[in-house]
Amino acid sequence: MRRSLFSLQNMMPKSQIDAQHLKLEVCVDTASGLGAAQTGTDTIELCSALEIGGLTPSAGLIERARSSRVDVHAMIRPRAGDFTYNDAEMEQMLHDIACVRRAGLSGIVIGAIKNGALDLPNLQRMVEAAKDLSLTLHRAIDCLDDPFEAMDQVVDLGFKRILTSGGAPRAVDGGERLRRLVAHAGELIEIVVGSGVSAGNVSMLARETGATSFHASCSTAVVADALSTKFGFATPGLRETDAAKISEMRATLDALVS
Repeated sequence: MRRSLFSLQNMMPKSQIDAQHLKLEVCVDTASGLGAAQTGTDTIELCSALEIGGLTPSAGLIERARSSRVDVHAMIRPRAGDFTYNDAEMEQMLHDIACVRRAGLSGIVIGAIKNGALDLPNLQRMVEAAKDLSLTLHRAIDCLDDPFEAMDQVVDLGFKRILTSGGAPRAVDGGERLRRLVAHAGELIEIVVGSGVSAGNVSMLARETGATSFHASCSTAVVADALSTKFGFATPGLRETDAAKISEMRATLDALVS
């Protein structure tokens, strides 16, 4: 079987971690998850519906996040599916951004695509609505024909971070592109590696990609009660943020730079 370049390089001597601190962002979609992520994290991505990659959180969860000790960045994504939005969806997202600003959260996580490239006019509208909020481009970048051009474009728009798996379903399979994205970014924008990141693979990802920021759910599976599942109120595969997994991830990252 032919091995990927990333797999072959995993057998080579590991490179040094050139950082004093490795950042951890945890994505949460419940009030209990928000509480669990108050220790050991550098940022929190606030969402709903993490099982489909995250949607815009509710107004109530946004309000609760106001008291977070950790910087909170809210996902702005109105529905499941692709990242091509019509006018009505854009208006919805602009209102959601205004809600996040009023709540005083730190940032938003956004993206929009048109014909295989960033939808720059609609991104510009969201940037203008965000005003002083920190901007993160979400994994829409993994669906683009040219992520490097997209990086240059969002730098010009004032984005501070890009969340990416390197164009693969899981970050461990996107190592080659992740390395190139980190190198291309330099000091201009922060690359946050996400999708399937765990305490078991984050050391490899840090050494092989050169990334210094990582995004993870740090969650464990929960079993929904039979009645909820029977009536369609819950689906198999439910997960919840686990404070112990956050601690494990934090310890793993700290050990890499100690």
